[in-house]
Amino acid sequence: MKSVLFDFRTAKEEWFTLAEQHYTKKILNFTDFSIISLKSSKYGREQSELKKNYEASELLKQIHSDDFVILFDETGKVFSSQEFSDQILKIENSDKKRIVFVVGGAYGVNDSIKSKTHLKISLSSFVLNHIVAELVVLEQIYRAHTIKNRIPYHNI
Repeated sequence: MKSVLFDFRTAKEEWFTLAEQHYTKKILNFTDFSIISLKSSKYGREQSELKKNYEASELLKQIHSDDFVILFDETGKVFSSQEFSDQILKIENSDKKRIVFVVGGAYGVNDSIKSKTHLKISLSSFVLNHIVAELVVLEQIYRAHTIKNRIPYHNI
């Protein structure tokens, strides 16, 4: 099953680019995986709703009816790494064609994206910078595949 992570990255950080490449390479050992960075708007903090609406319209063009959409959002359900791995396995055994992971932009996502979401997951009770959140997501996707394949990376 193909997996794709969509993001709205506005910052270019060398440390993140290296970490992203590192985890993408590791994930590709288990599944067809890609990251697609969608264009964000130039709206600033005072126009956060316009920015979220623009980003939603760009993302909705990419989501198909046979996708299983996972949104990482601070109001989502808390999963252990084992539970997240179990969810990935369950989705892979479903009739869905693709797992779509979504990390929202700096101001989150609007309700039109939330309504397309099949599973909403909280990464932490902390609010995370969106590139930090994406790095956590990448590590957890990799960890989920190692758990599923019984590779000794997850030490519990």
